[in-house]
Amino acid sequence: MTTTTDDLRLAADFAAATYDDWRKLVDGVLKRAPFEKLVGKTYDGLKIEPIYRRATNASPIAGRRAAAPWQIIQRIDHPDAAQANAQALHDLENGATGLTLVFAGANGAYGFGLEPTAAAVEKILDGIYLDAGIALELQIGPQSRMAAIHVAEYVKRGGLSPAACDIRFGLDPLGACAVWGSSPYSWPEIVPAVTGAIQGLAAMGFKGPFAAADGRVIHDAGGSEVQELAFVLASGIAYLRAIEQAGVALDDAQGMVYARLSADADQFLTLAKFRALRLLWARIEQACGLTPKPLYIAADTAWRMLTRRDAYVNMLRATMATFSAGLAGANAITVLPHTLALGLPDDFARRAARNTQLVLLEESNLAKVSDPAAGSGGIETLTQQLCEAAWSLFQEIEKAGGIFAALEQNLIQRKVAATRAVREANIAKRRDVLTGASEFPNLHEAIAAVLDAKPVALAPYGEAKFKFDALPPMRLAMPFEALRDKSDSQLKRSGARPRIFLANLGTPADFTARASFAKSFFETGGIEAIDSEGFADPAALASAFKASGASVACICSSDKVYAAQAEAAAKALHAAGATHIYLAGRPGQQEAALRAAGIGDFIFAGGDALATLQQAYRRME
Repeated sequence: MTTTTDDLRLAADFAAATYDDWRKLVDGVLKRAPFEKLVGKTYDGLKIEPIYRRATNASPIAGRRAAAPWQIIQRIDHPDAAQANAQALHDLENGATGLTLVFAGANGAYGFGLEPTAAAVEKILDGIYLDAGIALELQIGPQSRMAAIHVAEYVKRGGLSPAACDIRFGLDPLGACAVWGSSPYSWPEIVPAVTGAIQGLAAMGFKGPFAAADGRVIHDAGGSEVQELAFVLASGIAYLRAIEQAGVALDDAQGMVYARLSADADQFLTLAKFRALRLLWARIEQACGLTPKPLYIAADTAWRMLTRRDAYVNMLRATMATFSAGLAGANAITVLPHTLALGLPDDFARRAARNTQLVLLEESNLAKVSDPAAGSGGIETLTQQLCEAAWSLFQEIEKAGGIFAALEQNLIQRKVAATRAVREANIAKRRDVLTGASEFPNLHEAIAAVLDAKPVALAPYGEAKFKFDALPPMRLAMPFEALRDKSDSQLKRSGARPRIFLANLGTPADFTARASFAKSFFETGGIEAIDSEGFADPAALASAFKASGASVACICSSDKVYAAQAEAAAKALHAAGATHIYLAGRPGQQEAALRAAGIGDFIFAGGDALATLQQAYRRME
């Protein structure tokens, strides 16, 4: 007898569970607290329910060809052309199916990048068979704009068929203007240069796409998913209009524009964002009278989520980002190496970035199912919410006169700045956790190795005649990293880090939880926590504090022990020379008495950790 999976009803003996059954159980746990406590919100204010019903009448969103893998794109950004070529050949020999050439001055260069000269391009591409199915993407800026022409000329000079080469040229003056906060030219002046380059490349036989609508501009600057989507839509439609106005048929112009999005470690939002962009662009195509074709979407793992401390955790972040973008139908993915925030990545970091994709494709088979999120109540709802909110913002940008006019009016920048401020506040309060940076620090970690390379020097590009607010890239961990850097400097200068004495009261059962919290709290800022045994005698506590060599202390124990011992402990520490005393936990009704005894600050989950740590340094200095 043959048994199929349809015959295996493992839950047949149990009654079918319903949403109402679940709500009854949840209400019992909440104990009269409002159900809304379980409802989360994105930075765009979109609600995320704790559970969803299955979506009905859902269909997969057209993206990559069925069961087709995404392109494994490896980043090439070494300033030395010979080294860049060696890296490119090695990557292609070991599983990469494409390369992204990041030229100096590009939005995604992050301090390094290739030299944008014809000689450098020829050396970088030496031995790479561009007509053999290898994908090539260019990331260029205004100062390196000629690199696109140099690549095209290299192809023609080598006798290759441009139509046989899979090259995305990455022309994106709008993204550069947004990052720089200025432009030497008005949009009507920029258009002929961009469309002229596109028509020239098309005339040479290249099939494109040529112009990139780059959402990383918004994501890198701390913006939200809705803002990133709206920026991509507005940039894409600006390029589409410009190409059509240059005399290119709209059907042909349709394939000349592609998108680039950031993929970060928020699995569900990344999934929904990529899916939403396909639906939104299809809506634009329909409004233009075009038959929708799947938009080409390239993904980069997010710059802003990278940390310089405990950089190996960046591998986990990149894995989740790649997983999400891959399942959401990204056509190509570039994984930023885990040490990129420290400098130019070495061979190990590059191999880890490449193999992250290889494992997910070859061992986890993530590309075998097209749009596996289709029908998921949560993902479908979030996708639709993003579509509606992004379309509304896109319309606002269009009413302002289009993307360049909106930048001139600082319409986008104000929204991004507001989101970034809320995001930074949540980082400071450790509501948004950065493992290794704002939580679970390791003061004794060895810093990961990077290459010793000198960035390419570029000449200034034009006079900034049109000025507006810039959208420079940022990393979320930078404020905490600045404190760790300050600690390292003190260690190098004096042989010791700034220190705080953990004044533990009672038994280990009383103080361990809060002592662990306090240790992590202070060491995220580079302040070394000196642990101690539990004390009941104030004199013994004062003696241990003096022996620690610290100038500040943090009292750690349970609320019950605080009620009996905290005041006496604070007075003893103050008499022993403590310049400032913290207490781990909320003060509650004891606050006035505790402050009167000498306790200056209270540290607890949800408090502004960054401000407290910065103030601690000022006190110690």
